[in-house]
Amino acid sequence: MTITDSLTRRARAPQTAPQTPPRRSRGAWARRAPLLPALIFMIVVTQLPFVGTVAISFMRWNALDPNGKAFAGLGNYQEAVTDPQLRSSLLTTVTLTVTVVLVGLVLGLGLALLLDRRFRGRGLVRTMLITPFLVVPVASALLWKHALYNATYGLINGSLTWLWSLFGSDHPPQPDWMSSLPLISVETSLTWQWTPFMMLILLAGLQSRPMDAVEAARVDGASTWQVFRYLTFPHLRRYLELAALLGTIYVVQNFDAVFTLTGGGLGTANLPYTVYETFYQAHDYGQASAEGVIVVLCSLLVGSFALRTVSSLLREETR
Repeated sequence: MTITDSLTRRARAPQTAPQTPPRRSRGAWARRAPLLPALIFMIVVTQLPFVGTVAISFMRWNALDPNGKAFAGLGNYQEAVTDPQLRSSLLTTVTLTVTVVLVGLVLGLGLALLLDRRFRGRGLVRTMLITPFLVVPVASALLWKHALYNATYGLINGSLTWLWSLFGSDHPPQPDWMSSLPLISVETSLTWQWTPFMMLILLAGLQSRPMDAVEAARVDGASTWQVFRYLTFPHLRRYLELAALLGTIYVVQNFDAVFTLTGGGLGTANLPYTVYETFYQAHDYGQASAEGVIVVLCSLLVGSFALRTVSSLLREETR
């Protein structure tokens, strides 16, 4: 066969049309279209105010000096970082958050282990333990301030009076808890409110563990402590991380307890309360916006770790 014959056969062979990429299905847009109003609403309600806050944070804007409005650059952020009051509130926020989260995790783990067992009235006990988490934060703080901490008619001092009367004493200790132990008072109130949240997450983790491995360990003679240490606790590690991260996000942003119980005094002012003081009392809108952006960035940093933990849990559940 000559070269001419081969070229002729190639010319006579049917030419295949080039493959075109498949068109994007319109069904995908039809499924996403109902979500667009919610997306637009979320952007308008959440993102646009944050963009406005970021823009104001670069301005020198104090309501007490209306003629001094000008562009400040990074001046507000430099002043926020070097402000001793903000550093003190940052330390208070860390102390408050770490204490509430750690104590809440320990108590929540104990309550979750209790509710994981079968006993009469478990449903009623579970409902009663969840109730503090359902109370409005301001109402919770008012409950602790007046019904429990009050030095005159509070339940704590009333219990001390009754206990001392059993031994024939007419002079029981009547401390003013919010004045003598202000930070511990706030921590106790927040721990009471957020322990049920930790309990729910850890209880979900306990109920998702493989019971066949637990039963096999018990058949082999493992004690309750060994089952908890080598099977239950490693399984709960992700759930403990998730509860700690989500609790940190919520407690860092807490304002109600500090404002209601102590009014930010006696060394209990955290970051949200400091932002409130700068905005509503000092009327320094630029400085308050810069402090607010710093708080949001810290929350986003913790939130990114929480999202990673949630995604890892979802990947484990789908395996």
